[in-house]
Amino acid sequence: MTHIASETSGSSAAIRVILVDDDPLTLELHRAHLQRVGGFTVAAECRDARSAARAVTDPALAADLVLLDVTMPDGTGLEVLRHARARGVRTDVIAVSGVRDVDVVREMVALGAVQYLIKPYTFAMFRERIEAFREYHRRSHQTTGDATQHEVDAMLASLRTTPVSTLPKGIAAATLESVTRVVRDRGPSTASEVAAGLGISREVSRRYLEYLADADRLVREPRYGARGRPQVEYRWHDGAAPPGSV
Repeated sequence: MTHIASETSGSSAAIRVILVDDDPLTLELHRAHLQRVGGFTVAAECRDARSAARAVTDPALAADLVLLDVTMPDGTGLEVLRHARARGVRTDVIAVSGVRDVDVVREMVALGAVQYLIKPYTFAMFRERIEAFREYHRRSHQTTGDATQHEVDAMLASLRTTPVSTLPKGIAAATLESVTRVVRDRGPSTASEVAAGLGISREVSRRYLEYLADADRLVREPRYGARGRPQVEYRWHDGAAPPGSV
């Protein structure tokens, strides 16, 4: 577990977040996204279930929210959440995972997860859910004692989001995951290199790479080599939002 306690905004009332994911690049991405949204403080980062269980139940961290992965080498997010609830910890949780199994989603919700975000996701999808949580957090801490029906309705309604179009026409989830995996495993790659690795056309490869770049998952850079115009290569986002990103 890494203690961060770095402010992502200047507000003294920033929401304190524990990030849990076994992938360091995903942790970087979460941190960068929270920085862009503003109003959040990263209290700790955990790369395994054991350290996550310690962090979530550590009163010194005083976390308000956990961004919790489901699958990790030494355990699951479900086990981390069960451990926390058994010890009376009521910290809110947003599950962030590539696991789509409905039973897992239902159990996460039953254990108190307020949102479930499926990887891969766009920054717009992340922002929508994190801002919905911020509004829920604000309303739930504004109300003390007995709540009126209106206050309860408003608090629960704040967690509901207007569905963001998951994937545009021409973008398939399975291919998107494959393209993402190739760039992350291979390093900086051109559309032709990704196409060759997956057995798809260069045009299809470029469409997916451009989508990922527009979604802040990849960064475009020129590659200079032989004579002629430089090629565009794509590398995995290093945590800093590229200029002009949405």
